[in-house]
Amino acid sequence: MAMRKPQPVTFLFSDDGAIPNNPALPFVVYRDAINLAGTPDPESLLENTIAGNGWGGLWRNGIYEYVHYHSMIHEALGIARGRARVRFGGANGEELDIGPGDVAILPAGTGHQCLWASPDLVVIGAYPKTGRFDLCRGSKAEREKALAAIPQVPLPDSDPVYGKDGPLLKLWAKQQSAE
Repeated sequence: MAMRKPQPVTFLFSDDGAIPNNPALPFVVYRDAINLAGTPDPESLLENTIAGNGWGGLWRNGIYEYVHYHSMIHEALGIARGRARVRFGGANGEELDIGPGDVAILPAGTGHQCLWASPDLVVIGAYPKTGRFDLCRGSKAEREKALAAIPQVPLPDSDPVYGKDGPLLKLWAKQQSAE
């Protein structure tokens, strides 16, 4: 497997009134982080990489077409096949085209919504060992609880792509210490 060390692309999204995003931790994308060219089973390659770096709760699917976020856990989305345009960060966020080998890492609270996907899209999703899965859709009823939960989500022990020495840990630790 050919691992690449691309420069992470980062965004710090603001609360848009519906989607809180994360006030401290940036959303991170590794473009073409894992070379999947010629790999007969890119799904397993991504799953093994992510699981080998201590992330679990693996799933294979697409990305929901409605805006949503997780207030009690961080999430990694690796693209095994196909392409998609995803809006990250809610209504005022960024629309990104993502494809094979890209891995997006969403700190708790980060809104995401699939705007378009190729028919062959396969996403590998995963979560750190700490935290609890929830699904929030930006309603007023869930907002107060979500705003209280997001800053309490612990940092992961490892980067889902690069392990204990990955850029994610340095980026997020640096942001937290700047608070």
